[in-house]
Amino acid sequence: MSVNISVYQSIKQELDAKQVSLVAVSKTKPAEDILALYELGQRDFGENYVQELVDKQAALPKDIRWHFIGHLQSNKVKYIAPFVHLIHGVDSYKLLKEINKEAIKNNRVIDVLLQVHIAQEETKFGLDDDELKNLYNRNTDGLPDLKHVRICGLMGMASFSDDLEKVRGEFRYLKSLFDWFSDVSIDHNQFTILSMGMSGDYQTAIEEGSTMVRIGSLLFGERNTAK
Repeated sequence: MSVNISVYQSIKQELDAKQVSLVAVSKTKPAEDILALYELGQRDFGENYVQELVDKQAALPKDIRWHFIGHLQSNKVKYIAPFVHLIHGVDSYKLLKEINKEAIKNNRVIDVLLQVHIAQEETKFGLDDDELKNLYNRNTDGLPDLKHVRICGLMGMASFSDDLEKVRGEFRYLKSLFDWFSDVSIDHNQFTILSMGMSGDYQTAIEEGSTMVRIGSLLFGERNTAK
């Protein structure tokens, strides 16, 4: 087992004091590592791969709140729709429609975050601010009719950089978008989650207004890339 329990307890205490939610990023990690944190009270876990998430959900306690934090393909939504707690990376209207369709089949409302591209690396997914505004505009064709999708906020990943001021600026920009959309959000949505910050930059993200951080390597060690 590679879980760093003392680091987890320290981070959890820090986040609780600031009313920030922790998603423990458990991708590629074995069930026993997840159970070690579960036994300490952790309930929110994040996964990047659909099949791995499906397998873990079937094998682990049913009160775990599973977050899908990877890039989700429309044809894979059906596999996680019955149980997923929050989908972090929604970056198109097409994906929103597919999530809504599968949520209807499962008689539930699925919570999602819209992913914004704030980093300078081209490899990261997400909407730019114009695409985001077009998607979330009240007049966007059909969006108010997606009654089985609840847009709860925004998610973004900063540049992979040692320049924390650059990272801070990207987080600050995302927070400004979050504040703007909080004011214009559609009535049936609860626009309250700003998911930004990971192991290397979560403290900066919190300083800039994050309400949810996604931490993996600090808790579990480096991921198993062999998988």
